[in-house]
Amino acid sequence: MDLPLSMSAVVVGADRLGNLPDVLKAHNIKINKHITGRDPSHQKKNLSLPSGTQLLILLTDFLGHNVMKSFRSAAEKQNIPIVACKRSVCSMQQALEQCPHVCAQCPNRKK
Repeated sequence: MDLPLSMSAVVVGADRLGNLPDVLKAHNIKINKHITGRDPSHQKKNLSLPSGTQLLILLTDFLGHNVMKSFRSAAEKQNIPIVACKRSVCSMQQALEQCPHVCAQCPNRKK
């Protein structure tokens, strides 16, 4: 059985990701870029996500409202699905399982 190609994600929030890359890998998601969200330029209204981004993951407990709003708006303009969760393995796991765009790509999904 061939695994589907991995989704390319941008993760916004937190200085360190800890064990989250392992959780993402289990869902066939590759981190294309990690952005801490600390830079004041991340609050721009005309923000754009890197090309090839297929999923935006917002770590809500490490983001200000304006930064979150800017990235959410950029993803919506580009029709990129958004997953928002806290920076914990349990929260990430739960959010990914509830996202239909991720489930369609996941090698662990039940058929």
